[in-house]
Amino acid sequence: MNITVLTPDKEIFHGRIESVKVPGVSGEFQVLKNHAPIVSALEAGEVTIVTSAGEHRYFDEESGTIKTADEAGKSLIFQIGGGFLEVLNNELALLVSGVQEQEVAS
Repeated sequence: MNITVLTPDKEIFHGRIESVKVPGVSGEFQVLKNHAPIVSALEAGEVTIVTSAGEHRYFDEESGTIKTADEAGKSLIFQIGGGFLEVLNNELALLVSGVQEQEVAS
């Protein structure tokens, strides 16, 4: 699967992933490969992206720059103020506001 995570001012993440967990307005849910098409509103909460093998780019809050990596199985966790998720044919678009912090975990 491929995902693009955008805020009104910048791209937060773009690349191949295994899964993403988001705070839907009716509760948290996870998207895996071959998920049915969906458009969902998101509320404030935590987003967790697990990377897949292959190149991905992410915005590094500490340095204020875009970094490139290719490590599979890495978890990226950040807080959002709300937004929308669209899933169609293993292509995901996550449009969010109020990204507060980002953390990279193994």
